[in-house]
Amino acid sequence: MPLTELLSAKDLARAVALIKSGQLVALPTETVYGLFGLAQNDEVVRQIYELKNRTFDHMLNLNIASYEDLKIFSQNHPKYLEKLYNKFMPGSLTMILEANENVPKLVNNGLTTVGFRVPKTPVTLDIIRQTGTLVGPSANLTGKPSPKTAQEVLADFDGKIAAILVADDSISGLDSTIVDLTGATPKILRQGAITLKKINEVIHT
Repeated sequence: MPLTELLSAKDLARAVALIKSGQLVALPTETVYGLFGLAQNDEVVRQIYELKNRTFDHMLNLNIASYEDLKIFSQNHPKYLEKLYNKFMPGSLTMILEANENVPKLVNNGLTTVGFRVPKTPVTLDIIRQTGTLVGPSANLTGKPSPKTAQEVLADFDGKIAAILVADDSISGLDSTIVDLTGATPKILRQGAITLKKINEVIHT
Protein backbone atom coordinates (compact mmCIF):
# COMPACT_ATOMS: atom_id res chain seq x y z
CA MET A 1 0.00 0.00 0.00
CA PRO A 2 1.39 3.44 -0.89
CA LEU A 3 2.48 5.69 1.95
CA THR A 4 2.23 9.13 0.34
CA GLU A 5 3.86 12.17 1.93
CA LEU A 6 1.72 15.31 1.72
CA LEU A 7 4.05 17.24 -0.54
CA SER A 8 2.49 17.75 -3.94
CA ALA A 9 -0.71 18.58 -5.77
CA LYS A 10 -0.27 15.27 -7.58
CA ASP A 11 -0.62 13.36 -4.31
CA LEU A 12 -3.80 15.24 -3.43
CA ALA A 13 -5.27 14.69 -6.89
CA ARG A 14 -4.57 10.97 -6.65
CA ALA A 15 -6.32 10.74 -3.27
CA VAL A 16 -9.33 12.59 -4.68
CA ALA A 17 -9.46 10.26 -7.68
CA LEU A 18 -9.26 7.15 -5.49
CA ILE A 19 -12.06 8.33 -3.21
CA LYS A 20 -14.28 9.40 -6.11
CA SER A 21 -13.82 5.93 -7.63
CA GLY A 22 -15.27 4.35 -4.49
CA GLN A 23 -12.07 3.36 -2.73
CA LEU A 24 -11.00 4.03 0.86
CA VAL A 25 -8.09 6.29 1.79
CA ALA A 26 -6.65 6.99 5.24
CA LEU A 27 -6.25 10.74 5.75
CA PRO A 28 -4.81 12.77 8.62
CA THR A 29 -6.93 15.06 10.74
CA GLU A 30 -5.78 17.29 13.58
CA THR A 31 -6.85 14.55 16.02
CA VAL A 32 -6.11 11.09 14.52
CA TYR A 33 -6.04 9.32 11.15
CA GLY A 34 -9.46 8.71 9.65
CA LEU A 35 -10.68 6.09 7.17
CA PHE A 36 -12.40 8.17 4.49
CA GLY A 37 -14.88 7.24 1.77
CA LEU A 38 -17.93 8.56 -0.05
CA ALA A 39 -20.83 9.07 2.37
CA GLN A 40 -23.47 8.68 -0.32
CA ASN A 41 -22.16 5.40 -1.69
CA ASP A 42 -23.78 2.59 0.32
CA GLU A 43 -21.20 0.02 -0.72
CA VAL A 44 -18.36 2.25 0.46
CA VAL A 45 -20.08 2.89 3.79
CA ARG A 46 -20.78 -0.81 4.23
CA GLN A 47 -17.13 -1.61 3.51
CA ILE A 48 -15.98 0.79 6.23
CA TYR A 49 -18.21 -0.92 8.80
CA GLU A 50 -16.91 -4.32 7.74
CA LEU A 51 -13.22 -3.37 7.66
CA LYS A 52 -13.40 -1.80 11.11
CA ASN A 53 -15.45 -4.70 12.53
CA ARG A 54 -17.93 -2.03 13.57
CA THR A 55 -21.55 -2.88 14.27
CA PHE A 56 -24.16 -1.03 12.24
CA ASP A 57 -25.80 0.43 15.35
CA HIS A 58 -22.77 2.71 15.83
CA MET A 59 -23.54 5.56 13.46
CA LEU A 60 -20.92 7.40 11.42
CA ASN A 61 -20.32 11.14 11.21
CA LEU A 62 -20.48 13.21 8.05
CA ASN A 63 -17.26 15.04 7.20
CA ILE A 64 -18.17 18.27 5.46
CA ALA A 65 -16.39 21.36 4.15
CA SER A 66 -18.84 24.21 4.74
CA TYR A 67 -21.82 25.47 6.71
CA GLU A 68 -23.91 25.04 3.56
CA ASP A 69 -23.00 21.32 3.52
CA LEU A 70 -24.21 21.01 7.10
CA LYS A 71 -27.60 22.50 6.20
CA ILE A 72 -28.04 20.00 3.35
CA PHE A 73 -28.17 17.07 5.80
CA SER A 74 -29.78 18.56 8.92
CA GLN A 75 -32.88 20.42 10.13
CA ASN A 76 -34.41 22.27 13.09
CA HIS A 77 -31.19 24.12 13.89
CA PRO A 78 -30.64 25.99 17.16
CA LYS A 79 -30.47 29.73 16.60
CA TYR A 80 -26.81 29.88 17.67
CA LEU A 81 -25.63 27.16 15.26
CA GLU A 82 -23.93 29.37 12.68
CA LYS A 83 -22.12 31.32 15.39
CA LEU A 84 -20.84 28.07 16.91
CA TYR A 85 -19.82 26.75 13.51
CA ASN A 86 -17.89 29.90 12.65
CA LYS A 87 -16.00 29.80 15.96
CA PHE A 88 -14.96 26.14 16.11
CA MET A 89 -15.06 24.74 12.58
CA PRO A 90 -12.82 23.64 11.02
CA GLY A 91 -11.62 22.16 14.28
CA SER A 92 -11.89 19.47 16.94
CA LEU A 93 -15.64 19.59 17.41
CA THR A 94 -18.31 17.13 16.29
CA MET A 95 -21.82 18.58 16.25
CA ILE A 96 -24.84 16.29 16.66
CA LEU A 97 -27.90 17.70 14.91
CA GLU A 98 -31.31 16.48 13.84
CA ALA A 99 -30.93 14.58 10.56
CA ASN A 100 -33.09 15.14 7.51
CA GLU A 101 -34.04 12.83 4.63
CA ASN A 102 -30.76 13.51 2.79
CA VAL A 103 -28.66 11.57 5.29
CA PRO A 104 -27.82 8.14 3.80
CA LYS A 105 -29.53 5.45 5.87
CA LEU A 106 -26.35 3.43 6.39
CA VAL A 107 -24.57 6.45 7.86
CA ASN A 108 -26.86 6.85 10.88
CA ASN A 109 -28.93 3.68 10.47
CA GLY A 110 -32.25 5.48 10.45
CA LEU A 111 -31.64 7.42 13.67
CA THR A 112 -33.07 10.91 13.98
CA THR A 113 -29.67 12.54 14.52
CA VAL A 114 -26.33 12.73 12.71
CA GLY A 115 -22.88 14.08 13.58
CA PHE A 116 -20.92 16.65 11.59
CA ARG A 117 -17.17 17.15 11.52
CA VAL A 118 -14.97 19.62 9.61
CA PRO A 119 -11.33 18.45 9.80
CA LYS A 120 -8.82 21.24 10.35
CA THR A 121 -5.95 19.60 8.44
CA PRO A 122 -5.79 21.66 5.20
CA VAL A 123 -5.12 18.81 2.77
CA THR A 124 -7.97 16.68 4.15
CA LEU A 125 -10.38 19.62 4.07
CA ASP A 126 -9.32 20.33 0.48
CA ILE A 127 -10.02 16.71 -0.46
CA ILE A 128 -13.53 16.93 1.05
CA ARG A 129 -14.20 20.08 -0.96
CA GLN A 130 -13.35 18.16 -4.12
CA THR A 131 -15.03 14.83 -3.37
CA GLY A 132 -18.14 15.96 -1.53
CA THR A 133 -19.30 14.72 1.86
CA LEU A 134 -17.29 11.81 3.30
CA VAL A 135 -17.52 9.42 6.21
CA GLY A 136 -14.22 9.21 8.06
CA PRO A 137 -14.20 7.25 11.34
CA SER A 138 -10.83 6.60 12.98
CA ALA A 139 -8.65 4.33 10.84
CA ASN A 140 -8.38 1.41 13.26
CA LEU A 141 -10.16 -1.80 14.11
CA THR A 142 -13.01 -1.24 16.56
CA GLY A 143 -11.76 -1.53 20.12
CA LYS A 144 -8.16 -0.59 19.32
CA PRO A 145 -6.64 2.83 20.07
CA SER A 146 -7.21 5.52 17.45
CA PRO A 147 -4.14 5.75 15.17
CA LYS A 148 -1.68 8.60 15.60
CA THR A 149 0.78 7.34 12.97
CA ALA A 150 0.56 5.91 9.47
CA GLN A 151 2.30 2.77 10.67
CA GLU A 152 -0.54 2.16 13.12
CA VAL A 153 -3.00 2.42 10.24
CA LEU A 154 -0.95 -0.08 8.26
CA ALA A 155 -1.03 -2.52 11.15
CA ASP A 156 -4.80 -2.86 10.73
CA PHE A 157 -5.41 -2.15 7.05
CA ASP A 158 -2.32 -2.96 4.98
CA GLY A 159 -3.55 -4.30 1.64
CA LYS A 160 -7.17 -3.52 2.49
CA ILE A 161 -7.40 0.18 1.57
CA ALA A 162 -6.14 2.14 -1.41
CA ALA A 163 -3.65 4.54 0.19
CA ILE A 164 -2.53 6.50 3.23
CA LEU A 165 -1.54 10.17 3.14
CA VAL A 166 1.12 10.60 5.78
CA ALA A 167 1.22 13.60 8.10
CA ASP A 168 2.12 12.21 11.52
CA ASP A 169 3.42 15.58 12.74
CA SER A 170 0.00 17.22 12.29
CA ILE A 171 -1.82 14.81 14.62
CA SER A 172 -2.42 15.64 18.27
CA GLY A 173 -3.99 12.34 19.30
CA LEU A 174 -6.62 14.25 21.32
CA ASP A 175 -10.17 13.29 20.36
CA SER A 176 -12.68 15.86 19.17
CA THR A 177 -15.38 17.01 21.55
CA ILE A 178 -18.80 15.61 20.66
CA VAL A 179 -21.65 17.96 21.51
CA ASP A 180 -25.36 17.21 21.12
CA LEU A 181 -27.21 20.31 19.93
CA THR A 182 -30.66 18.73 19.61
CA GLY A 183 -31.88 19.58 23.11
CA ALA A 184 -32.74 22.80 24.88
CA THR A 185 -29.08 23.29 25.81
CA PRO A 186 -25.82 21.79 24.44
CA LYS A 187 -24.78 18.47 26.00
CA ILE A 188 -21.25 17.04 25.87
CA LEU A 189 -21.26 13.36 24.83
CA ARG A 190 -17.46 13.05 24.70
CA GLN A 191 -15.05 15.53 26.20
CA GLY A 192 -12.18 16.47 23.93
CA ALA A 193 -10.24 19.58 23.09
CA ILE A 194 -13.22 21.98 23.36
CA THR A 195 -15.03 22.37 26.69
CA LEU A 196 -18.70 23.04 27.37
CA LYS A 197 -17.63 26.30 28.99
CA LYS A 198 -16.06 27.49 25.73
CA ILE A 199 -19.16 26.45 23.78
CA ASN A 200 -21.48 28.31 26.16
CA GLU A 201 -19.28 31.40 26.01
CA VAL A 202 -19.84 31.54 22.25
CA ILE A 203 -23.54 30.86 22.50
CA HIS A 204 -24.16 33.58 25.07
CA THR A 205 -22.09 36.37 23.51
